[in-house]
Amino acid sequence: MTERAMTEKMLLGNHAMAPEEIIPLLAQYNLIGQLLRETIIDEAIAGISCTPEEILNACESVYRHFALSNEVEKNVWLSRYSLNHEQLQLLATRKLRIEKFKQVNWGNKIESCFLQRKRNLDKVIYSLIQTKNQNIAGEIFFRIKEGEQTWASLASQYSIGNEAQTGGLVGPIEFGNLARNLAILLYTSQSGVVQAPIPIGEYWVILRVEKFIAASLDNFMRQRLLNELFDSWLHEQCLQLPDFEKAWMGITQKVVPIKSNLVA
Repeated sequence: MTERAMTEKMLLGNHAMAPEEIIPLLAQYNLIGQLLRETIIDEAIAGISCTPEEILNACESVYRHFALSNEVEKNVWLSRYSLNHEQLQLLATRKLRIEKFKQVNWGNKIESCFLQRKRNLDKVIYSLIQTKNQNIAGEIFFRIKEGEQTWASLASQYSIGNEAQTGGLVGPIEFGNLARNLAILLYTSQSGVVQAPIPIGEYWVILRVEKFIAASLDNFMRQRLLNELFDSWLHEQCLQLPDFEKAWMGITQKVVPIKSNLVA
């Protein structure tokens, strides 16, 4: 190996690698999909800027994270990863620029998005007993109505789902995470009222709503909706990629052969 080839290699851990090894390694470690996603994001946030103060604070955060306390350590670190100061700033401010990108594109849509989805974002706590036997379901309902046994004891004795371990109690859970027919039934039920056995799929189900919890548009919900809108946008961008690149992301199983640029 020539001296020039040695200087062109970079050291990661105990492994020295040349630039031309990077892409094969990303493929070997199944990271091509992640690389493609990140390049899409980089193109999108290229026009998003930060203030000098934001850049300074972001760079200082990187230095603290990697325990770089003086200029020598900083320069050695930058050299180790082949980064210049401009690339350091891009690295340091990337998360902030992504958040700014989200705000620019969807910040004024959060309220309407929340109102459209509120019914699915509301939560419910309910008691559940489910069995495959209609007659047993009827007997359980009778015992509950007559007060002969507690819901918890009947659930642990007869229910065949995870709720048997929790005294029949389920939740809090968002309505959007429930099966549609179950969500509708719970949403239209009155708290504290035991519902007579109804068939859902292969089970006979007895329900009682314990508590409704209304979703609120607090800071946590705002950030969640922003993230979901961003993720949806990113997915749409990934769908525009060629099939053989989407395959790295698990989006499609159809792989189109890559045409060679070489002339036979």
